[in-house]
Amino acid sequence: MRKPFLRLGGLMALLAVALGAFGSHGLKSAVDAAGINTFEIGVRYQFYHAFALLAVGLLLYWRKNKLLTAAGWLFFTGILLFSGSLYLLAMSELFNLNTSALGPITPIGGVAFIAGWACFILATFQKNEKSYRRKGSEEG
Repeated sequence: MRKPFLRLGGLMALLAVALGAFGSHGLKSAVDAAGINTFEIGVRYQFYHAFALLAVGLLLYWRKNKLLTAAGWLFFTGILLFSGSLYLLAMSELFNLNTSALGPITPIGGVAFIAGWACFILATFQKNEKSYRRKGSEEG
């Protein structure tokens, strides 16, 4: 289960860089200052949680733990809901989007982030269910 989180973490970091550049250069002339700020918050939280996904993937390399796995999926869900809704809110005028449905989605994404961190913390109190690293075995 570690490789999906390493891949998702890398992809989310890559997209955060690309979206950050887009926000800095492509949106400045098309969106007001409040929209740029909203977009930047989405990028910032995406970056934080891309690193969290990478941490989960790395930790799963040494210890298999259901709470770590849950944390990874909650971080990814939070990125999609929290950051994704902020991106849409920031660009709503540009694309003439109806954002009335996005109001409750952003906080749900925030709750997913909080739940992910809670699972991450609780995972440190659990025993390993299985270790991926075994003496004498190499894994690709």
